[in-house]
Amino acid sequence: MKIVKKIIAVFLALIVLLLVVALFIPKDYTVSVSAVINAPKAEVFDYVKLIKNQEKYSVWVMQDPNVVMNYEGTDGTVGFKASWNSKDDNVGEGSQQITAVTESRMDVDLHFVRPMEGEAKAATFVEAISENQTKVTNEFYGHSDYPMNLMSVIGKQFITDAQTQNLANLKKILEK
Repeated sequence: MKIVKKIIAVFLALIVLLLVVALFIPKDYTVSVSAVINAPKAEVFDYVKLIKNQEKYSVWVMQDPNVVMNYEGTDGTVGFKASWNSKDDNVGEGSQQITAVTESRMDVDLHFVRPMEGEAKAATFVEAISENQTKVTNEFYGHSDYPMNLMSVIGKQFITDAQTQNLANLKKILEK
């Protein structure tokens, strides 16, 4: 019986420790990943501002070949909305809608339905480094309320890895 009490005490102490740690982790976070693509800025931006092109380079979309995609509006313009629904919970269900487009930036609002409900924002920036080199930066802006902000540490790494792969895939496509 003493062993069971010690196990319970250690378990409770661990939970309390995690809850205290979560008090010091920010609720808002940004993930920013960049890559240099050997192509002119206009060519790169004209490609990335079209959300339908994500089917060719986004690890999330490509993870399920049976994902159902729906589109509303004119791609690459404010108001365009892409929705997805997958039986694979790694892809889930949700939508993204373009909220702003300039000559070097596109912003989107993300709405997640499944596997977990949530809202987030993302942006893609392009910057000419030279006539034939462009820096592309993908940023993801997330928020997690206490105590779920403890999970944002893992979530940030997951998003960083996926965005890094997305940019590597994009680089292969645009440098052909």
